[in-house]
Amino acid sequence: MVETNYVGSIVKIVEPPSQKVVNKNIVKTEFRVQLPQLRNPSLVNLVFWGNLARDIMNYYQVNDYIMIEGYLSFSIKPNDELKLVKRNIQKAQITVSKIYPLSLNLKK
Repeated sequence: MVETNYVGSIVKIVEPPSQKVVNKNIVKTEFRVQLPQLRNPSLVNLVFWGNLARDIMNYYQVNDYIMIEGYLSFSIKPNDELKLVKRNIQKAQITVSKIYPLSLNLKK
């Protein structure tokens, strides 16, 4: 089951972006970011498509802060590794539609 919501947030990039080409001409970029929480920082996967995906690879890097807007989705999957504990794992992913730079590391 997947639920989606439109969200906006400031996030910190915590891993280098990885880029893939889908259907021989569509660019997809993915990486994990950290949401700004004081007690339990959460990691979320970001997905970018098309020209925005190319811009991410050229201009952003680890430890940059960006403001994003996009659709949040949770994929609920059964936990196969811990069968003793009857819990489901939720994987959060945001498909980004808009991005705004806040604090960039310009030393490249």
